[in-house]
Amino acid sequence: MSTPLTVGWDAHRSAVAGLTAQLAAMPPGAKVRLAKRTSNLFRPREGNQAPGLDVSALAGVIEVDKRARVAQVQGMATYETIVEATLAHGLMPYVVPQLKSITLGGAVTGLGIESSSFKNGLPHESVREMDILTGTGEIITCRPDGEHSELFRTFPNSYGSLGYSVRLEIDLQPVRPFVQLRHLRFGNVRELTDRLAELLQTRELDGTAYDFIDGVVFSAEESYLTVGTMVGQVPYTSDYTKAGIYYRSLQERTEDYLTIHDYIWRWDTDWFWCSRALGVQHPRLRPLVPRSLLRSDVYGSIIRFENKHGWMAALDARRGKLPRERVVQDIEVPLERTADFVEWFLDTIPIEPIWLCPLAVRDSEHGDRPWPLYPLEPGRPYVNVGFWSTVEIPPGGADGDTNRLIEDKVHELDGHKSLYSDAYYDEATFWSLYGGDFYRPVKAAYDPDGRLPDLFAKVVNRV
Repeated sequence: MSTPLTVGWDAHRSAVAGLTAQLAAMPPGAKVRLAKRTSNLFRPREGNQAPGLDVSALAGVIEVDKRARVAQVQGMATYETIVEATLAHGLMPYVVPQLKSITLGGAVTGLGIESSSFKNGLPHESVREMDILTGTGEIITCRPDGEHSELFRTFPNSYGSLGYSVRLEIDLQPVRPFVQLRHLRFGNVRELTDRLAELLQTRELDGTAYDFIDGVVFSAEESYLTVGTMVGQVPYTSDYTKAGIYYRSLQERTEDYLTIHDYIWRWDTDWFWCSRALGVQHPRLRPLVPRSLLRSDVYGSIIRFENKHGWMAALDARRGKLPRERVVQDIEVPLERTADFVEWFLDTIPIEPIWLCPLAVRDSEHGDRPWPLYPLEPGRPYVNVGFWSTVEIPPGGADGDTNRLIEDKVHELDGHKSLYSDAYYDEATFWSLYGGDFYRPVKAAYDPDGRLPDLFAKVVNRV
C-alpha cells in the first residue's frame, strides 16, 4: 500500500505499460532517446528528429520496506525524492550522489559517487535487481545471477546504450539524525594522501569510526580532508542552504555539525563551488536570491542554455577575450597515484578548487573486474578527483586539447574517467578502456537492431 511519499505498485505498472506502448509506436529504425526535463550530462548532443520517450511517470519511489531495509524505486526518481521517502523511515541509500537532480537510473547506468564510497562503493553495488526496457521493447528483470546476469553486470556505465531501468530494488542503511564533521588541514597534497591512506586502513579518527570522508584541494599549499560521523546529539547545527557557503567553511572551522539531511545535500546549494561563476556567492547578491533557486539543477539549466546558445561566449569574443574550453570531469586514479595526478594537475591546469573522494569497489565472485565497463579492481583504494570549469584556448590551440591532455595523464596513472562529459578517445582506445569485449555480445543480445546508440557513439560522437 502506498504512503504519501510513495507511488505504489498499481501506478508503477501503469507507467511501465505506457512506456512500452510509446516505444512500440515509434517508427521502425528510429533511434530511441529519453525525453527528460533535466540532465546531468555535460556534453552537447546531436539533434534527434524522432520524439523521445516520455518517462515523467517513472519518477517516484514505489515502496520502502523499513524492516528489510529495501526500497523499490522507479528509474527516473531523483535522489531528492528517494532521500525524502527513505529518511522518513530513518534510512538512506548506501551512496547518495551530491546533486538533488541526479536520478537513481542515471547514477547506475552512468555511475555516481559520494563520501560513503570508501566503504560502500558505487550506487550500482547496492542494487539487488533491475527491470530494464531494452531496445527490443521487452522489460527484462536482471539480477547478479541467473539468466540475465551479464546484462546486470554490464549495465553500469552503459549510459542508456543497453536499455533504460524502469525499476530498481536497492538496499538501504540506517542513519542517525546528525553528522559531526572534522576538517583536517594539510600543507601539501602528499601529506593529505598519506593521512588518507592511514584513515582508509584503520577506518577510525582518534579512535572513533567514521561514516563519510572526502576532501578539497584549494591550492598546492592548502587542502583538507573532511571526516563525517553520524551521531545522535550535537551542540549546534550549521545551515549552508542560504547565507552560509559550505566549501568555505572548511577553511574557517575545524569542527562542524549538520543534520543528516543537510549533510547529504551540503554540495547541492552551491553546486560544490561552481555557483561562484554565476555571481550568487557575492555577499550583496546572495541575500536577494530565493533559497528555492540556490540549487544545482537551476545552475545546470543556466549552463546548458549557454552551451546551446553561446551568448556569453559571443559577448566575450566581441570583447576580445580568448575562447574557452569546457573542462568538466571526474576521474579515478589509484590512491597511491593520487598525489602524482593532483600535483601535475595543479601545475598544468588552471582550475581550483578540486574535489577528492575515495572509493573502493567491493569484492565480488566475478573476479578482479566485476563491472566490466568501468573495470576498477575490487578492494583497491582509488580516489575520485573532480574538477569543473573552463580554461582559455590559447592562440593556435584547439578545443579539446586540455581534455585530451587529462585523458592521457589519467591513462598513464592506471585510472579511468567518468563519461558524463566530453571525451576524445579514438574508438580502439575507448573500447580497450571501457570493456568493449564484454559490451559487444550484451549489446547484440539485448539491442540486436541497434535502436539505442552504442556507448562510443553516445559518449565520444555525442549521438
